[in-house]
Amino acid sequence: METNPLGYTGIMVSRLCFGTLALSPIQKECPSEQAAELFLRAYDLGVNFFDTAELYQNYEPLAIALQSRPQMVISSRSYAVTFAEMRRSIDLARTALNRDWIDIFGIHEIESEATLRGHRGALDYLCQAKAQGIIRAVAISTHTVAGVRAGATEPAVDVIHPLINREGIGIRDGSVAEMIAALQTAKEFGKGIYAMKVLAGGHLNGDAPAAIRFITGLDLADSMAIGMQSLAEVRLNLELISGTTPDKALLAEVGRTKRFLRIADWCHGCGRCVSRCGFGALSLVNGRVAVDQARCMHCGYCARVCPDFCLKIM
Repeated sequence: METNPLGYTGIMVSRLCFGTLALSPIQKECPSEQAAELFLRAYDLGVNFFDTAELYQNYEPLAIALQSRPQMVISSRSYAVTFAEMRRSIDLARTALNRDWIDIFGIHEIESEATLRGHRGALDYLCQAKAQGIIRAVAISTHTVAGVRAGATEPAVDVIHPLINREGIGIRDGSVAEMIAALQTAKEFGKGIYAMKVLAGGHLNGDAPAAIRFITGLDLADSMAIGMQSLAEVRLNLELISGTTPDKALLAEVGRTKRFLRIADWCHGCGRCVSRCGFGALSLVNGRVAVDQARCMHCGYCARVCPDFCLKIM
């Protein structure tokens, strides 16, 4: 697998980034040893870049994999707002991963310049941690055009993790063309870019080759994070990103995998998940939560706020 420099960070990353959310407790109850084994198989096939977050609660399998593959590049982030909160988040990651440093650490879901200003304390600690060698690069993730624009012009931000796919599914505040323009600006400022939701949470799995060709054809993303749960998915995505004709049997096997959000019968309609969903996929109907599967991005973030464990990505 070809590697690229991640912007001006000096970090070399594979064009395919392993999105570990798909193996996390908020999506799939995958035992740590099993997840670690898949990470190792992916690394040996050429994937050196792994995306996680404090929210995902899956540092343990990454720590297991790091024991034998210490060269793995890890990117993580948290919802920390203040200086002290971000320090705790990074200390937690270093302890859980059994590493003195983290390659990339950042702030989750920056929506605009105002949101970034509101996280100034956390950003200040990230800059201090970078100066001390505790992290190598500062990142933000975003689902918005405005978030990309904010990160592009913020000197402290080294890496942007934006939502981008050929249909614009999940972009909260603009079109595909507007997102591309914002990413071009970020690229001109030397930011590292690794895309998320290039398959729109599974909605574009039916034509994954075209969805991935769209991203590679833009020549804006240094890498793209794709959530994977099997070795077949890893192999297929490597083939697609490398531009080789995918094996038909492999394509068919992966294409049969469908993901959906399940809501348990015991849901009593508290509405917390509805407020948490940023994609408008959830609503209250007759006192229970209902999901519009066409709008659901299968991120699983709604499940984190459910007090009764009613929601699960299947």
